[in-house]
Amino acid sequence: MKAICQLSISLCALIPWAVSAQTSTENPLSRAHSHNDYMQAAPFILAYQNQFGSMEADVHLRNDTLFVAHDTKDISSDRTFDKLYLQQIAKQVGNNKGSVYQDKSRTMTLLVDLKTTSKPTLQALVKALAPYESLLVPRGSVKVVVSGDTPAPEVFDQYPAYIFFDGRPGINYTTAQATRLGMISQDFHRYSQWNGKGIPVEKDRKAITDVIAQAHALGKPFRFWASPDNINAWKILMNLGVDYINTDHVAELGTFLSNRKNAEYKSTEFYRPYQPTYNNNDALGKVKNIILLIGDGMGLAQIYSGLTANRGELNLGKFLNIGFSKTASSDNYITDSAAGATAFASGNKTRNRAIGVDSNLVAVPSIIRQVKATGRKAALISAGDITDATPAAFYAHRPERSMMDEIATDYLKEPVDILIGGGFNHFAKTKTADSLKARGFQVSDNWSDLADMKAPFVLLDDKHTVSMLKGRGDFLKDSFQKSLQTLQSNPKGFFMMAEGAQVDYGGHANIVPYVVTEMLDFDKLVGEALRFADSNGETLVIVTADHETGGLTLLDGNLKTGYVDGQFSTTDHTAIMVPVFAYGPHSLDFRGVYENTEIFFKMKKVLLK
Repeated sequence: MKAICQLSISLCALIPWAVSAQTSTENPLSRAHSHNDYMQAAPFILAYQNQFGSMEADVHLRNDTLFVAHDTKDISSDRTFDKLYLQQIAKQVGNNKGSVYQDKSRTMTLLVDLKTTSKPTLQALVKALAPYESLLVPRGSVKVVVSGDTPAPEVFDQYPAYIFFDGRPGINYTTAQATRLGMISQDFHRYSQWNGKGIPVEKDRKAITDVIAQAHALGKPFRFWASPDNINAWKILMNLGVDYINTDHVAELGTFLSNRKNAEYKSTEFYRPYQPTYNNNDALGKVKNIILLIGDGMGLAQIYSGLTANRGELNLGKFLNIGFSKTASSDNYITDSAAGATAFASGNKTRNRAIGVDSNLVAVPSIIRQVKATGRKAALISAGDITDATPAAFYAHRPERSMMDEIATDYLKEPVDILIGGGFNHFAKTKTADSLKARGFQVSDNWSDLADMKAPFVLLDDKHTVSMLKGRGDFLKDSFQKSLQTLQSNPKGFFMMAEGAQVDYGGHANIVPYVVTEMLDFDKLVGEALRFADSNGETLVIVTADHETGGLTLLDGNLKTGYVDGQFSTTDHTAIMVPVFAYGPHSLDFRGVYENTEIFFKMKKVLLK
């Protein structure tokens, strides 16, 4: 037995949650324990609605009745253990046709803390539970675990099989006694005075993991009481192997655990970023080509989430000349993509939702007009709808971004040589596609046509502008390479804007895997741009964002394994500054902190130089 336990301790240190056979590895909410649940506004109900795996009730025996209360002075005639818990459990088991939760693989632990003398209180508990025996483990899906003033391990077997006990570390339970343990618990402060901020010191971490490993060696889940109770503490304690997360903040922990799927990402593939030469990086000579890459919704947290997922490396991490853009629109502290992209495209602050107009909603020329005036060619690419705010700001002039059909018709007034993205229906419905064909444009909604298309052309395929998680693949890279092949032969040069549209979508959806996979795809595009810039020495690459989306915070991560854990503060945009990366001749111009409109003027200056 001792040898087996020693081996188990080693395994527990590696996979602490997996060895705890008493709790579900599939549903993170099975790890949630509602401490002093009876003190919640809705005892049992709130924890149940949040799908908690465990809840705790303190019971006092008075006149043959078990009352739920923290102290004897709090006892109330209408707060009996039977009414607040047993009747509620029976109701839910009835609703779910024999299981406490709809997911019949799940169990619930009801921790009953005996606050009055053990023997009579436990006898009263056995009597109270008897009518509900069919609902209780081993016959049912509710495990009753007795804590507080528990009897000695030697008499565990004198109680019915539906009674389990809350063990303590350091007790040498026999094999038979261990089978009656529902969990092992201890006061957190016996091992650490950590307050939940940062991480516990190494000595404390070892003490914590050692005591958890002892419980896991017996095949039992472990719980601390009086542990720090905040989001950082929950995450750290989970990392250290604690099985039941003790909380008084039921709704908050429920939200945190229920969102684990959307909050965590683990890379399985990694890539090596391109290593720039920096030969012309600080040069002030001619700029023949400008490549503007916009990561919609991309803030520093999004960038670092990608860097973490790719084991600490990104193409964006290779830039030396970096600035910050202030993103506010003319009418709001927090911009939207319409006003943000209009600032890049025209040098004008405008109202949120306005496209290619100033703050008085008067049309203003985009940089595409400057590009054409110098004899350069132009391309616009988006991994989203080409009539959406960011790409639309480079060719359309509308007071409202939702006017997507009208935005499509605006393309006839300011077309570019290459247009690639989604949103073909807007071009088809308004006959814009037919008008373009009449002018000699090749127009297609089929991605497979890309290789054979010749400029000027429009390729808008909604089936190919899905998310990376849904299989978009190398859409951005292939669009970029096709545009380069077409435009680079022009002796005057070119301007290209390519948008990683769906970093923003992931932020709005508050889905970390969505954000990270889009960020990595966009960064691969950045690498292609750097590679091309090094091939000719006359290309300026600018990478920025219109705003940050989601208020992303990185709660946890691992640079060695590519693991990311993030939390969002909003489903909308935020006001924080966004970075501006520049590479190639005149990249020095983009250092510093400035308004987003300055990006337009900096580009215009080098175009006319």
